[in-house]
Amino acid sequence: MSVLDSFIAGLPKAELHVHHVGSASPRIVSELAARHPDSPVPTDPEALADFFTFRDFAHFIEVYLSVVDLIRDAEDVRLLTYEVARDMARQNIRYAELTVTPYSSTRRGIPDAAFVEAIEDARKAAETELGVALRWCFDIPGEAGLEAAEETARIACELKPEGLVSFGLGGPEIGVPRPQFKPFFDRAIAAGLHSVPHAGETTGPQTIWDALADLRAERIGHGTSAPQDPDLLAHLAEHRIPLEVCPTSNLATRAVTDLEQHPIKEMVAAGVLVTVNSDDPPMFGTDLNREYGVAARLLELDAAGVADLAKNAVEASFMDAAGKAALRAEIDAYTAAWRG
Repeated sequence: MSVLDSFIAGLPKAELHVHHVGSASPRIVSELAARHPDSPVPTDPEALADFFTFRDFAHFIEVYLSVVDLIRDAEDVRLLTYEVARDMARQNIRYAELTVTPYSSTRRGIPDAAFVEAIEDARKAAETELGVALRWCFDIPGEAGLEAAEETARIACELKPEGLVSFGLGGPEIGVPRPQFKPFFDRAIAAGLHSVPHAGETTGPQTIWDALADLRAERIGHGTSAPQDPDLLAHLAEHRIPLEVCPTSNLATRAVTDLEQHPIKEMVAAGVLVTVNSDDPPMFGTDLNREYGVAARLLELDAAGVADLAKNAVEASFMDAAGKAALRAEIDAYTAAWRG
């Protein structure tokens, strides 16, 4: 481990783009697969490495959904959620906005109230026992269409768990235009939720423009294609609209073909508020610490630069003012002690 890697490992952090099921570690996935032997997911943790080797984004979605199918009852939900927080605590992640897809579970028979109760129970335990504050982004699985959008909006607006802060849209972008989801985002925003759709990951800048115009996006998930449009980059920078960047994910899903050419450099150079995230970490063989290391190398950052990157995530988060101030102060104190 390099000196900078050691700094990153101990750095207090926030994460804003990380998926609930996609954060299931090989140990948890293999345990769930053993509980549900009709699943194609391997029970051998070593075999999962091959299983999680993706040909392209469509194959990633196929594999991802096979893991989703392992979450079949409320206890599965609670176990997964708490164990994700445990992995975050090991990385000194203090706060995370976890993207959760209720529809994937409710359509498999888990009652919506039981699902919400399970994640909330795990959230409260994680904060008390692990020191990790979890918040939820309920997202629409775009590939499931308007039925999924209606169900997600209903659960978000009617049940609205205490930890819920935002409303999102994930899944494939090709063939899933953003504007069709406008009524559902309007409902969520009216209910007090923030708008954080994925956009421009595997499609061009127009998808990001659509997310801004039709979904009133306050942050953009990925935004990988943004540098293809200088006017868009200027708009994002001027209006301080953050991009949730996930470098290793982009490489794994072939959204970018070469990590060395990742557009994070152009984003930062244009003055865009960039945050670094892990997306679906075990599936991509990464974690947030590693993603900070990748970003530090691509952006040629020292420890102070990495600390500033960590503070970007705090600024872009939906924490209250007191929470942001406390985490910024913790980052500054850690950095000062490290320099000393």
